[in-house]
Amino acid sequence: MSKAKTVSLVVGGFLAGAMISLHIPALADKEAAPGLPIEELRTFAEVYSAIKQGYVEPVEDKKMITNAISGMLANLDPHSAYLDADAFKDLQVGTQGEFGGLGIEVGMEDGLVKVVSPIEDTPAYRAGIKSGDLIFKLDETPVKGLTLSDAVKKMRGKPKTPIKLTILRKGEAKPLEITLIREVIKVQSVKSKLVEPGYGWVRVTQFQENTVADLARHLGTLYKDGKLKGLVLDLRNDPGGLLNGAIGVSAAFLPPDTKVVSTDGRSEDAKQEFLARPRDYLRGTREDPLRALPAETKDVPMVVLVNSGSASASEIVAGALQDHKRALIMGTQTFGKGSVQSVLPLPGNSAIKLTTARYYTPAGRSIQAKGIVPDIVVEESANGSSAAGNRIREADLERHLSNDREKEAPRSEAKPTAKPAGKNGKEKNNKEEDEDEMPQRLEYASQSDYQFQQALNLLKGLQIMQKPK
Repeated sequence: MSKAKTVSLVVGGFLAGAMISLHIPALADKEAAPGLPIEELRTFAEVYSAIKQGYVEPVEDKKMITNAISGMLANLDPHSAYLDADAFKDLQVGTQGEFGGLGIEVGMEDGLVKVVSPIEDTPAYRAGIKSGDLIFKLDETPVKGLTLSDAVKKMRGKPKTPIKLTILRKGEAKPLEITLIREVIKVQSVKSKLVEPGYGWVRVTQFQENTVADLARHLGTLYKDGKLKGLVLDLRNDPGGLLNGAIGVSAAFLPPDTKVVSTDGRSEDAKQEFLARPRDYLRGTREDPLRALPAETKDVPMVVLVNSGSASASEIVAGALQDHKRALIMGTQTFGKGSVQSVLPLPGNSAIKLTTARYYTPAGRSIQAKGIVPDIVVEESANGSSAAGNRIREADLERHLSNDREKEAPRSEAKPTAKPAGKNGKEKNNKEEDEDEMPQRLEYASQSDYQFQQALNLLKGLQIMQKPK
């Protein structure tokens, strides 16, 4: 299996899939580092001088220093990173749910850009970009030789401007060329509907600054016509986001002051417990949006849907509701990102995103490189097939942080995909490929959504259909 070096980025802005702690500590507040390694620093200075004096072309000091900082962070773990001014701004804007770009979470593998996940209702999603796709050319520029940050910058641009992605996809004999039109990406954090009388569905697509307030509004709408008999909380393919959003979503369904999650790291700041209380999920002194929720939200029968695309904040919510036996978790094993990143501002409007802690469920379980194991495993279709075969998980990432309490999930094994036959039983021709490769995206909470239908059956007390033998 090829080694993947992945940093969670979104084209047009950093995705909040990498957990951001509630506090953003200032470097000036930290104690001075004890004893600097003089010999190693002398070596660094000699290499710096050699590049300045002898490299074939002049290199700016700023560029060398920036590259050195980036290298230090990139070699720690997949989620620590240096953010230049543009990336730092994109991170801040992205957590508010609006940014410019194509709408894909990407990483780096063997020098190519690898699609981790397309974001719902974006140009990439609508064009049929898939998890596991490898982008090797942007317009006419080869990706080989570019850093991930450079590739992301090339994919950014003014809304309504086109960009052509040349993609390698498992099972395809030749590269695919897909032209996307950039647009302002507005991620709707919460979606909901009353699927039938007495049964509601709420989906959290990403944990943003407004997620808790949005959830409260959607739940209020679902309860407008009366008490619910059952509720499905859908966290599938939710890459995570802000820690306070995860605490707030958990608090909507748990008794007050119930433990939601704890964190532990080397510094005192990293050793914390977070409870289902306003001070742990509100930012500033805003009014608590959960105060007006119907009391029934604390005891309505619930099923939480998860899959391998459920990460970080999604896993905090699923783990809290599972440990407190507040809901049954259904679906497939989650991604396994159980680390906290703190954003440390630097001069020049830049910053570093540094992994500072692991998080733990209320029962003390570590999710890192393992994930949440559902109470009831249900694949994505009735015949047991899954679209997650090409999806990388935390345990697959090079230099991933180890799990200090649980046995890690096994690394995924790449499975070769045979080229499907065409209508005449032979290999597809190009025309057939164009017809059959039209994106067929799952409509969540629909009749064709097998996992959702099984969740609904469970809530109704019906027996879950078994996989055909």
